[in-house]
Amino acid sequence: MTQKIHIADLPTFDMAEALKSEEDIAIYLSLVIEDDDPALLAAALGDIARARGMSQIARDSGLTREALYKALRPGAQPRFDTIARVCRALGVKLVAQPIASST
Repeated sequence: MTQKIHIADLPTFDMAEALKSEEDIAIYLSLVIEDDDPALLAAALGDIARARGMSQIARDSGLTREALYKALRPGAQPRFDTIARVCRALGVKLVAQPIASST
């Protein structure tokens, strides 16, 4: 007989804790960008900022910690300027690629 596991007994998963290397961060960000969801991108940048240290990213981006948390929370829709400043502070860049054509 197997023992039932209750969802409430499972540990919570924090993506920021899983982002250990620059490669982890690049892969995570690339996958999120492929989903084409601006709110998900903001949340992913928030995960990366927490992994790197929110206070340092706030200083490097010129934003307050509170503004950074607000802009990068799940469901947020930050301005592109905010995304660009956070990306610069994180040391990452968004790259445009042509969409593969069917012909």
